[in-house]
Amino acid sequence: MEMFWYIILVFMLGMYVVLDGYDFGAGIVHLLFAKSDKERAAIRNAIGPFWDANEVWLIASGGVLFFAFPTLYASAFSGFYLPLMLVLWFLIFRAIGLELRGQIHNKLWERFWEKAFGLASLFLPLFFGAALGNVVRGVNLGMVENGVSTQEPHYFFLQLWNPTLDPMSDVHGIIDWFTILLGIVSIFTLTIHGANWIILKTSTGLNQRLKGIIFKLNIALTFLVVLTASLWQYVKPFPLNNLIGHAWLWIFPVIAGTGLIGQFWIKKFKKDGMGFLFSTLFILGSFATTVASLFPNVLPSTNAVNPSLTVYNVAAHEYGLSVGLNWFVIAFLLVVIYFIIQFRVFKGKLDDVGYH
Repeated sequence: MEMFWYIILVFMLGMYVVLDGYDFGAGIVHLLFAKSDKERAAIRNAIGPFWDANEVWLIASGGVLFFAFPTLYASAFSGFYLPLMLVLWFLIFRAIGLELRGQIHNKLWERFWEKAFGLASLFLPLFFGAALGNVVRGVNLGMVENGVSTQEPHYFFLQLWNPTLDPMSDVHGIIDWFTILLGIVSIFTLTIHGANWIILKTSTGLNQRLKGIIFKLNIALTFLVVLTASLWQYVKPFPLNNLIGHAWLWIFPVIAGTGLIGQFWIKKFKKDGMGFLFSTLFILGSFATTVASLFPNVLPSTNAVNPSLTVYNVAAHEYGLSVGLNWFVIAFLLVVIYFIIQFRVFKGKLDDVGYH
């Protein structure tokens, strides 16, 4: 049962990154590339009917984590307390930026909340990418000092940064040069993804310009991906051992590579949805590659005193996992029905939907 719930958790997190990821990316495009009120309105309309529903996947993922892997939930939510609070505030400002902007028709009011929405959309991928970097790098479980564990084996706490910003330092911080690099990769990835969503759901003059922007961003993203993969070898030696030992897992890097390379043909695609398809493939392939390389670890330990947290040593009792399966099936069916209805109602272009 642990493996079943682990796959469900990974699936739900992947869905969140893909669905709310295009919301983040659209917000970044709204902040950096939209030049007129008409373009900004089109971007808001493109995500308006979807963004709040997309965040359900994050809440549901947290629920599954709490229910199925309580030790991991307790460890991660205490250890990553500071960045989680920042993420919470960014999520709040992103939401109220969309909701409050149209309440008062005043240029100063509207611009303030537009900036709040855009900046929150920019910082969220940065912190989520940095969070992934912390998981890849590992944490000091048990807060070991001089070879002695000063806390319980699953406990850790990270400051925002250490003075050296070195991921190999004995004292870790949320922010170091490796986690920031992954945060930047996340920003580029989701900006491209959001731009592809805007192209898919609108017909504004911004779209042709976005195709050129996507092409340029993809060149930078390709360089960053190669750089990150190389530095990963330094931060975590032999990170791809799982893929080497199980050849079928290479399908995930192949999917990611297909998505990345496909973006270079963005200007030639005749169907607006092709770009979104390729950016989705890159996101899912990259995420799955990272998960597969870490398995069975879910939170690696950087010391030799306390073992890493794995799928097996953080799971709840099998009876509870079995009982929860019945409720999960019901909830999942309701979510699927809701999303089918939502996408049928709001299919096609949304330039003039009048949302927000």
